Amino acid sequence: MTDDVTQSKQSAGVAHKWRFFRAGGFDQVQLETGADLMALDQLDQKLWVALSCPTRGIEFDNRTLDLIDTDGDGHIRSPEIIAATKWAGALLKNPDLLVQGKDTLPLDAIRDDTEDGRRILSSAQHILANLGKREALAISVEDTADTVKIFAQTRFNGDGIIPADASDDAAVQQVISELIECLGAEPDRSGKDGLSEAKAAQFFEQARAYSDWHEVAAQDQAILPLGPEMDAAAAAFEEVREKIGDYFTRCRLAAYDARSAALLNGSEADYQAISSKLLSAASDDIAVFPLAEVGSAKALPLLAGVNPAWAEKMAKFRAAVVKPMQGDKIALTEEEWSDIEGRFAAYQAWLGTKQDWAVEKMGLARVREILAGPFEAALNELIAQDKALEDEAAAIVEVDKLVHLCRDLGALVNNFVSFRDFYTRRAKAIFQAGTLYLDGRSCELCVEVTDAAKHAALATLSQVCLVYCDCVRGAEKMQIAAAFTAGDSDQLMAGRNGVFYDRKGQDWDATISKIIEHPISIRQAFWAPYKRIGKMIGEQIQKMAASRAKAAEDQAASSVSAAGQKVEGGKPTTAQAFDVAKFAGIFAAIGLAVGAIGTAVAALLTGFLGLKAWQMPLALVGLMLIISGPAMVLAWLKLRQRNLGPILDANGWAVNTRARINIPFGTALTGIARLPEGAERSLVDPFADKRRPWKTYLFLITLVVALVWMWWRGVFTA
Repeated sequence: MTDDVTQSKQSAGVAHKWRFFRAGGFDQVQLETGADLMALDQLDQKLWVALSCPTRGIEFDNRTLDLIDTDGDGHIRSPEIIAATKWAGALLKNPDLLVQGKDTLPLDAIRDDTEDGRRILSSAQHILANLGKREALAISVEDTADTVKIFAQTRFNGDGIIPADASDDAAVQQVISELIECLGAEPDRSGKDGLSEAKAAQFFEQARAYSDWHEVAAQDQAILPLGPEMDAAAAAFEEVREKIGDYFTRCRLAAYDARSAALLNGSEADYQAISSKLLSAASDDIAVFPLAEVGSAKALPLLAGVNPAWAEKMAKFRAAVVKPMQGDKIALTEEEWSDIEGRFAAYQAWLGTKQDWAVEKMGLARVREILAGPFEAALNELIAQDKALEDEAAAIVEVDKLVHLCRDLGALVNNFVSFRDFYTRRAKAIFQAGTLYLDGRSCELCVEVTDAAKHAALATLSQVCLVYCDCVRGAEKMQIAAAFTAGDSDQLMAGRNGVFYDRKGQDWDATISKIIEHPISIRQAFWAPYKRIGKMIGEQIQKMAASRAKAAEDQAASSVSAAGQKVEGGKPTTAQAFDVAKFAGIFAAIGLAVGAIGTAVAALLTGFLGLKAWQMPLALVGLMLIISGPAMVLAWLKLRQRNLGPILDANGWAVNTRARINIPFGTALTGIARLPEGAERSLVDPFADKRRPWKTYLFLITLVVALVWMWWRGVFTA
């Protein structure tokens, strides 16, 4: 009834009545009913908190995100959210199921008064029947996720891929298995290795081309003069072709100039160079010499007189090529060699037309046997039968999509259209990766990042103090950015370790790698100037101490050196006279400095003590405000500007509003260590620093002096 009313309102053009809640300093829409989701197309997108989010790197079911991401670009955008809600809502009798987040979808909740609804319902029943749950009244995400089990008992499943057992004919099964082995398997929906229509067409195309290529050689005697032995002969011919050509070229050069014959056979120096080496027939030093002794118009010996490094290959060449083509010869003339080369020219030209056919591994005989049989038509028929169930299989995928949307869509829109989970803290938002425990604090606003430097370039605009950590769990690694929104940053530094708990409760070792400094609290800003002054004083004292130590070391070294020179020279040295005027000047300078400081302190103290009693606290407060006020004002302004948007935008989101993290909310996001309520606490510390009473004495003396002075000035009698 609710759905009918909603549809009638929409068809009548009645605007949906929206409800908003305020959080993060801006208005966010409440999405609590199916009607709210079905009317998302009416909500001005300027009111959406986000317009895009990535499908990875967030804490959400990847399958659901992929089903919504219809263009497969790795991002979910507003039109895809609207399309998913419209599609799912149109298939349900009551769209309120989309916001209930249940793992199961009752079958009677699917509409049976529309063609699409009946198709989805029938497919859901088919899935349950295949899973052995024919009597089940509801279908779950786990049911639709196991597609292998769903299609395990079916011969055809609509994916256009056929396994070997798709046919009852053993010969066809054998051909399918051979084609899968030859061209590679493609898994079908049942999980079995199968043959696709494209692979089947590829096989028969290659098989015909391969068979036709061999037929060309069979029809031309010049291509295969040695018949089936031609391949072995060609291999033996190619092994020695260049070396034999080199030999006859050298012989022609010797005929041109007889003086060159000796050099062309190798010089005496060449043989001397190898004479002392351990030689073998396979030695490269021997292989570079001519194939045989070079001479004018000399025939090439095939047995005796052949270079030992080439003897084996020449014997193979003689047996495979020379004997079949020239007879049983022991030498080969240049004319006979030219004839042999010519008889291989047609074979080499034919071989050059060969392509890289995968079917060649099956052998020509088996390829022609498959081509001659009825197998091509049989495979095409099986593939056609499988593809005929494509619509039914697609409906199974749609059932999977509907079940996922019923479970997850409500949570997604409340982390996309609004940030309800984040700002109401009912649950963790989908962009929150877990909780980081470090420096006595727990940080709940942690996002996973892939590149800390790239993320920080944009995230720094958020005005949030971000700590980047490298997290390791066994062999797994990841990076996170954690927002510190309470406490201070005094002990946050690169290299410190903590523990990160992801959304599954798994613990990771976390090490700080980078920090983006921003104010964390006004309290930190108040004490910051004093800490800086203290740090500066400490650094100056350290520098002064180091300088004095260096001067003492230099003086000691100088004294030792002077003493050594005195001993070596054998001459007495006269000690430098004490310069009274010099030291008097130093003491005078020190006295002036101390006097100036004392005068300034006295003037300040006199002015302070000259105030009335009620004015003194105000003066102290005013002094503290002068020192800490600017830092506190600057921190307050920056804390008011803290914005979640840049942190998410740096991760691929498109945040559509200024999602503020104000001081109270920020304090809630970072927990500070506190003793449990009702816990007992012992203040006795056996290792506490020992206290000295001089501070108390100094305070009491100062107080007495102040009281006496005030009495002398008549403050108490005024």
